[in-house]
Amino acid sequence: MTQENTRGQFAIVTGASSGIGYHLARCCAENGFDLLIAADEPVENAAVQLRAIGVDVKSIQVDLSTTEGVDRLYAAAEGRGVDALLANAGRGLGHGFLDQDFADARLVIDTNVTGTTYLIQKVGRDMRARGRGRILITGSIAGFIPGSFQAVYNGSKAFLDSFSFALRNELKDSGVTVSCLMPGPTDTEFFERADMMDTQVGQDDSKADPADVAKVGFEAMMNGEGDVAAGWKNKLQVALANITPAPVLAEQHRKMAEPGSAQRG
Repeated sequence: MTQENTRGQFAIVTGASSGIGYHLARCCAENGFDLLIAADEPVENAAVQLRAIGVDVKSIQVDLSTTEGVDRLYAAAEGRGVDALLANAGRGLGHGFLDQDFADARLVIDTNVTGTTYLIQKVGRDMRARGRGRILITGSIAGFIPGSFQAVYNGSKAFLDSFSFALRNELKDSGVTVSCLMPGPTDTEFFERADMMDTQVGQDDSKADPADVAKVGFEAMMNGEGDVAAGWKNKLQVALANITPAPVLAEQHRKMAEPGSAQRG
């Protein structure tokens, strides 16, 4: 990791109440960043833990699936220059697409895609004007795989993965870096919230530690790396996904994510 002194710099972290987002915020705090953390659920308990590290932490509970919610988060920065934006907020959704409530599917798209890109544009414009800044987007190796029984979620992550690579190129001479963290299955509340606890992937006990995943992402951001898959298994999976026919990948994903696959597997 770079040895830059980040004491007193300012970071915004979304989806920071738990899981990867909380640990990303913790990495920032341990490296001296003051924080504005946000989630669509109570986040103050996380803020209390982070303040104990010795940095200034402000928290806000806000719906990041809406432009109004993103505007509230942006306003909460009170005009302070953002040195790092860690855009981690996201939602998952299991089951077959035609069996899902469209309101649930739309919430995934609005959170993962619309809200995330709107926030990045608002903060990114400020960074470009200042000539410096770091953006870390939490994509996923799921973005490389047609996600049978997670079709909307994987599609949203495919967007984020692609978007991050494009934005990085656009900003290559601006002083602003864009990095994409691409985790695989991680031991968080994701699968419970996505109603996937009866699936093979939901019951898999070899999921990655969110603290380890966050550390990989934070270090990639600090080093200005373009993208990083957390863990050698995920690096291998990305490599294989690039050469495996899409129908094969979709069938493989079906075996992991189809409802009831935990009992069959």
